[in-house]
Amino acid sequence: MTEAPFYSLHVSVALTAQLEWKCRKGLLLELLLLLLFVCLFVCFRSPISFCKQQLFFLGSYRCYCYVLSPEERRLLNSIAWPETPRLPVPISLNTTSDSAHSTFTILPVRTGGQWHVGDELEALIQIGDFQGRPKQFGGDLVIARLHDRTLLAGVAGRVVDHLNGSYTAVFPLLWEGRAQVEVTPKSILLLSVNVNVLIRRQLTHLFRSGSVSETVACNECLLPTQPLCNYTDLHTGEPWFCYKPKNLSCDTRITHFRGSPNILNSFYTFFHRGVNMKVFIQSSGFSNVTVLPKEKGKKKKKKSLGGTTVRQFNNASAISQCLTDKVVHMYGDSTIRQWFDYLNSVLVKKTGPFMSVDMARNILVKYRPHAPPLSWTTIPANELHYIANELDGIFGGSRTVVVLSVWAHFGSYPIEVYIRRLQSIRRAVLRLLDRAPDTLVVIRTANLRALTLGIALTNSDWYSLQRDRALRAVFKGLNVHLVDAWDMVLAHYLSHEIHPRPPIIKNMVDVLLSYICPQKKA
Repeated sequence: MTEAPFYSLHVSVALTAQLEWKCRKGLLLELLLLLLFVCLFVCFRSPISFCKQQLFFLGSYRCYCYVLSPEERRLLNSIAWPETPRLPVPISLNTTSDSAHSTFTILPVRTGGQWHVGDELEALIQIGDFQGRPKQFGGDLVIARLHDRTLLAGVAGRVVDHLNGSYTAVFPLLWEGRAQVEVTPKSILLLSVNVNVLIRRQLTHLFRSGSVSETVACNECLLPTQPLCNYTDLHTGEPWFCYKPKNLSCDTRITHFRGSPNILNSFYTFFHRGVNMKVFIQSSGFSNVTVLPKEKGKKKKKKSLGGTTVRQFNNASAISQCLTDKVVHMYGDSTIRQWFDYLNSVLVKKTGPFMSVDMARNILVKYRPHAPPLSWTTIPANELHYIANELDGIFGGSRTVVVLSVWAHFGSYPIEVYIRRLQSIRRAVLRLLDRAPDTLVVIRTANLRALTLGIALTNSDWYSLQRDRALRAVFKGLNVHLVDAWDMVLAHYLSHEIHPRPPIIKNMVDVLLSYICPQKKA
């Protein structure tokens, strides 16, 4: 038997090694393809994936295949909106909800007779489309209130969706005399045509060094089509990126300012003032009732309203007396800045843009805007602070009050982004209450706002309601107090504004001060 030459053996070993490498390479490629398939399946098929929302909602967001935690899934399920069938393409206005073909009917008293203070009034609402056909599914955002302009009285109604095109509004009867029912479809078209996933707001930052300045796009995530500046917060992990300026470094960032939403022009044709924007639903019969005094001998229904007894703080002396020896930290958007400005207007103090001091009464009131996203304002970059970090720097105690409001700038972002921010704040609140349990924490909820064409698509009341539900769910069970701005704005006779008018702000601050200085029990 002839021994194989050495070079032949070397070639044979080399070929074998090459074949083994090809096999391994092929196996590795198959594994990578399998992993990619699983990732894409999770991103686009799983109802618990954050990636789907990022890609579909914001378009240019990167997919990290971030599967939601059980807690995040629970929160999403708790605020889930009813499923609505998608309308055929091309979408026609005729198949969407129409106030003119919708009605409400005040239902008779359940026990017969007349309405009395302490009873509940019910109104049945039926939604129709522009062709006059009754809707066969739910999912519209319908708001209702009971009011009397003469008494300047009002109360928000609780609307129940029966998922078949009909709704029931329930109102507590709180005063004697006349009470009128008012039903309004807010952002009704958004839900009918499912266009709420098409909006993305582009934010920008200004960079400057000497005479050189550049403005670049910024957001939570950006496509890596060019170098990025990474401003992710090291403590909270909250991501924020900007495209790197061409001629400046990342540390020359000066200001953060608003951007414009990316809206598909074709959807403007679906919104018409006086047709499906700010149009009340008419009653099929009468729209007002007369409420008689509470019936004698009738047992009062036991119903916990929560919160605290609201006191009136009608002058500077009453407000100053309540805040004496207190430190009030206010964090959030401009809707909480309104409270800071209101207190500034009545306190005797030395004041600056973010701080107010009353030396005589030992009062300190501070305001800090929250970190991005901030959609409607220009602000120095060094003034942007994550609320969780700020809370971790507070010692706390019985003389410390923390007031939070975080919602107005998150409407054009996926709800998961907002929940993640709230969870970060929640953990910081828990740490604060753990080291100082007698610290008072008050949270302002979202509120209704004026509906314009741009707002209808980018940041309507439907978005605000989702954030409001998420906020209540995240902080449920914690030793914190809510100021229900949603119901306070809805019930009031003044128009809905993202920055409520002074009388409403006064009412909100009265609730805040009532938490700080509760009414003493007799």
